[in-house]
Amino acid sequence: MSFFNKMLARVGVGAAKIDTVLDQNEYYPNSEVRGIVYVQGGNVDQDVGNIYIEVMTQYIREQDDKKHYVDYTIAKYRVSEKTQVKSGQKLEIPFGFTLPSQTPLTLSNQKVWLHTGLDIEMSVDPTDQDYIVVRPHPYMDTVLEAAERLGFQFKASTVEYASRSPFGVPYVQEIEFYPGARFHGRITELELMMSLTSNGLQILVEVDRRGRGLGGFLANAFDMDERRAWLDLTPSDLNRGADYVAQQLERLIDQQSR
Repeated sequence: MSFFNKMLARVGVGAAKIDTVLDQNEYYPNSEVRGIVYVQGGNVDQDVGNIYIEVMTQYIREQDDKKHYVDYTIAKYRVSEKTQVKSGQKLEIPFGFTLPSQTPLTLSNQKVWLHTGLDIEMSVDPTDQDYIVVRPHPYMDTVLEAAERLGFQFKASTVEYASRSPFGVPYVQEIEFYPGARFHGRITELELMMSLTSNGLQILVEVDRRGRGLGGFLANAFDMDERRAWLDLTPSDLNRGADYVAQQLERLIDQQSR
């Protein structure tokens, strides 16, 4: 192949291309992601170091009183060893991996995507990007249904930087709710932060209390009105259904809002 074509391939012109096709586009944390990476050889033979897929998301980080969106790689999977892609060759590479447990849910337009890339030495690496929908794991769904049965209404969801995140990633996903009649006048907001574990589901429950009188004013002024507590639910607990989980959640909120 001509020297000129090789030089063009190094800057991406006439180089190999990739396209990732997923079996579906909706998943939940800890579910299996399957698909095929299609590789189309370019005008020259190219040595590929490996083919990889990254699970990526964004979180918000505040610096100098400004909010910035930070792209973050939750996990990276190698789907092919070193190989050579010949000119015009077509490859189909099936893959499968488990979506990480800390993948955020795509609530409030939260972005989650798969980034596929080829490592090609001395060349622009071809890439492909596929957005996916991440719905709640069945355990999480039970908790969200329990909150709904207590009268809470979904408000918003944000994924924000947390330097001391207890979940093994530098962010937490806060799912916020308006209180219903049951807690009206006692709290202004409920926040849930959920994490799948080998023992079930770990939930950080945060209650924003409605301040009362001068003491309440001072508490609000210094952000002392937020109370947090852990709720650990085993698979056995969660399998008892939303009504049982609602009882556990209600008991904890009652304690926090006194």
